[in-house]
Amino acid sequence: MRIIVGGISHESNTFNPRPTKLNSFKIVRGEELLKLEPARTLKMIGVEVIPTLYARALPSGVVEKEAYTTMRDEILHRIDEEMSKGGLDGVCLILHGAMTVEDVGCGELDLLRAIREVIGYEVPISASFDLHGNIPAEISDEINIMTAYRTTPHTDVSQTRIRAARLLVEAIRTGRRPRPAVVKPPILLPGEYVITDIEPAKGLYQMLSTVDSKPGIMDSSLFVGMAWADVPHASATAIAIAEEDTDEDLEKAWNGAYQIARAYWDRRRKLRLEVEAYPPDEAVRMAKASRERPTFISDSGDNITAGAGGDIPIIVEELISASVEDAVVGCIIDEEAVGICREAGVGAELRLEIGGKLDEVNGYPLDVKGRVIRITDEGAVFRADGVDIILTEKRTAFTTPEDFKRFGINPEERGVVAVKLGLLTAELKRIAARSIIALTPGFTDLVMKRLNYKNLKRPIFPLDEDLEWG
Repeated sequence: MRIIVGGISHESNTFNPRPTKLNSFKIVRGEELLKLEPARTLKMIGVEVIPTLYARALPSGVVEKEAYTTMRDEILHRIDEEMSKGGLDGVCLILHGAMTVEDVGCGELDLLRAIREVIGYEVPISASFDLHGNIPAEISDEINIMTAYRTTPHTDVSQTRIRAARLLVEAIRTGRRPRPAVVKPPILLPGEYVITDIEPAKGLYQMLSTVDSKPGIMDSSLFVGMAWADVPHASATAIAIAEEDTDEDLEKAWNGAYQIARAYWDRRRKLRLEVEAYPPDEAVRMAKASRERPTFISDSGDNITAGAGGDIPIIVEELISASVEDAVVGCIIDEEAVGICREAGVGAELRLEIGGKLDEVNGYPLDVKGRVIRITDEGAVFRADGVDIILTEKRTAFTTPEDFKRFGINPEERGVVAVKLGLLTAELKRIAARSIIALTPGFTDLVMKRLNYKNLKRPIFPLDEDLEWG
């Protein structure tokens, strides 16, 4: 059995006008790719695994067409070579589900169609996805098996990739031709509203195993969607995989997918943020008054892990204005400010303009006066009053305590810690005595009505509340 493995994974924020270039992607090939979960799983089963490339970039703006086609065409060339050597038994991909490509649209759909042109429709394709994917209905014509994460924050990435590989092998060995049934309820919520370890999302995702166990259904998924992608197919998507591409099994799968979609729709008004949320000035006041240390503030509108710019200084401004002491901000991306700090050196007293260079729509340069207290290979720490501002040269998401410790800061010893995230990651939740979401503006604004959607299919909840479905 010969299976090719690869993929391109990107969560594209279409509100961010800065395109994602080829050098933003980390690309692995050959032996490095064979270390990833799908390849390791397939090798343990006894499959001959053929690596192409796997590319992944931090969420950001739309992917440049040239960058995408360069990666896509390398994958296609390798597949074409292997088809000419004696054919393939399957294709196993690692995808995201929310990649938007300049002048192309849905990158996943384009990639699958391009692969089909090379391998035809007899060779099965399986792929793992992020549950924040925006899935076009037409994808069911191009892929046999698709399975998504079932946790937010994502703790089942490896399990999902392994599941995609095992389901593909099962289909090949049994000779079945699975096919997805797709149901798209008109809901598009930020992921922060669908946390899978609290109700009602917890029960929704537990429902998937019940649907999986039904005769004629191989697997099921619930995609929440990517709220900051202004594309026509952005919405929630429920999927059930029919074991066979027959009318009987497809009807069973459609019923299963509809059951999931209906349950999601019926609970839409009960979905909520996991933690308290306030406008930015109030969030800072609450954090300052908190006796719980450390109190984390999520700068949700400038969430780097969902494609925002990462340099809006509003939380820094509020912390300084409120005279908050013992605070740290991770981070403000500002290559120019880092360069000035490096040139001045540790201990230098400076006046800096920070931020407002990457997100010029929502951001603004903030004038701060303070002292350089640390220089690292990745950036600098600048202290303005009681606030330590971590300045980085590159887009960096602070998702673990170690990210802070690389700058000589232990977040567990601080009073207030601000991060450019929406959800706190599992690692940060473990150390946060209290967590507050600041409803800040930006390319990942949780107040969706403040964003200028132009291409999204309407009506859709919560932008349009008075609608019926189903």
